[in-house]
Amino acid sequence: MTKDSAHSFYQIIDHTADLGIIVRGPDVNRLFINAANAMIDLMIKRNRGNAQVFRDILIDAADFSDLMVRWLGEILYLFAAEKLIAHIIEIKTISPIKLEAALSFAIFEPERHQVLREIKAVTYHQISVREVNDEWEARVIFDI
Repeated sequence: MTKDSAHSFYQIIDHTADLGIIVRGPDVNRLFINAANAMIDLMIKRNRGNAQVFRDILIDAADFSDLMVRWLGEILYLFAAEKLIAHIIEIKTISPIKLEAALSFAIFEPERHQVLREIKAVTYHQISVREVNDEWEARVIFDI
């Protein structure tokens, strides 16, 4: 688990030329929220501000692993293309093949936010989303 932050729901794993995380949550809903927050923590030093943009997101997938890659990929795309930083995440519905969420975003401002590292993509390499001992766990590898 992370040692230097209050976020004990994920840990960084070493992976050649990439960056990986193992994320946990008490249920699949919280797992997907935690995964999004972990990815954002890796990319940006956030200063909490007011949400300025609101979006509903709907994602279809083949299974939970595919859903995780598409979910994180969408949040990454919104940052890269529109400079939106997910601020508050609410999962409305989730199943192995569908996720519906409402998100509020802060707009990236260089004077308020610091980019820690660039994540180019969320990969399918070694992706896993599974229930383990009454909690959910995901392993995600990012291309950096």
